[in-house]
Amino acid sequence: MRQEAHPRTIAILALPGMQMLDVAGPLDVFAEANVQSGRTAYRTCVIGTTRSMIVASSGMRVLPDQSLDDAGVFDTLLVAGAPHLSVDAIDPRVLDWLRAQAPHSRRYGSVCSGALVLAATGLMAGRRVTTHWSVADELARLFPDVSVEVDALHVRDGPVRTAAGVTAGLDLSLALVEEDLGRGVAKKVASHLVMFFKRPGGQLQFSRDKGTNPAGHAVLQEIQRWIIANPAAEASTSALAARAGLSSRHFVRLFNHEVGMTPAAWVEKVRIGQARQMLESGDRPKQVAVICGFTDIDTFRRAFQRQTGVTPAEYRRRYENLEDA
Repeated sequence: MRQEAHPRTIAILALPGMQMLDVAGPLDVFAEANVQSGRTAYRTCVIGTTRSMIVASSGMRVLPDQSLDDAGVFDTLLVAGAPHLSVDAIDPRVLDWLRAQAPHSRRYGSVCSGALVLAATGLMAGRRVTTHWSVADELARLFPDVSVEVDALHVRDGPVRTAAGVTAGLDLSLALVEEDLGRGVAKKVASHLVMFFKRPGGQLQFSRDKGTNPAGHAVLQEIQRWIIANPAAEASTSALAARAGLSSRHFVRLFNHEVGMTPAAWVEKVRIGQARQMLESGDRPKQVAVICGFTDIDTFRRAFQRQTGVTPAEYRRRYENLEDA
C-alpha cells in the first residue's frame, strides 16, 4: 500500500457509554477505503475524555488513541452516540474542546445521539441535521435553532455531516469516502463490506414510533382506541367527528391541538403501523391493504412509501425466510 504524504485524519470522539458500532463502523469503512484505493488515504484515531479505557454500552472496552488534553488537527471530526446520553450530564470540558477544535476541521459532525452533544456546543445552529429517530424530538425540542430531518439516513450541510442511528454511521462514512476518493472507490468499499452503496428509503422504515399512542381528552382517546381496534372501519373525519359527538370543524381543531396532527394523518399512521406488523409476518400487500382499511392497493402503496420510504413489497421481502435463517 502506497503511503500518502498527507493522509486525511479522521477523529472520532467517544464518550463513556458509547455505542460501539458508532465508532467501529466508520473506522472499518475508512480502513477499507485505504485498501481499495491502494494507498493510505486516511489515518484514524479515537479520542476519549481521558487516556483511560472507554467502556461502551455493550461492555466492550476501547483504549483511546488520545485524550482531550492532547493536541491535534483533524480533517474530519465525528462525535459518536451513546444510548443513554443525557445532555445535562455532558462534561463541560467536552463542549469546550469541541468548540475549540471543530472549526479547525474541514468537516465535523456526529453519529446517532452524538448530535445532541454537538448541538449543545452551538456549532449546529442554523444547520440541517439528522439523528436517531428515537431522539429526534428531543434534539428539536432542546435546540430549536437546529433543523432536524427525521427520516434522513445522513445529512450534509456546509461543513456539518450527521448520521442517523448506529449503522447509518457506515452510510455517512461511505458518503465521505465518495466525497474524497470518488464513486468508484466508494462502490468497492460497499461491495467488500457487503453494504448498500445507497441504502433505499430513510430511517423511519426501521422506527417503532410511539406517536400513535392514545393522547388528549378522554373523548379523543376513545376515538383513537376504536381506530386501533378497527383499522378497516370508516374513519373519515366526518365519521369520526360524529362518533365523538362533535362537529367536524371542532373535532379537527381539538384533535390537532391535543394530538399534534390531523385525524387523517393519525389514522394513516395507525394503519401503516399495523400494516408493517402484518408484512413482517409474511402477509401479502393486497391482503394487508384490505385489512388495514385502504380502498385499493395503489392508495396503500403510496401511503406506505410516504411513511417508510419503501414499497410494501420491498418491506415484506426484508422479513422473508427470517424464521428459517
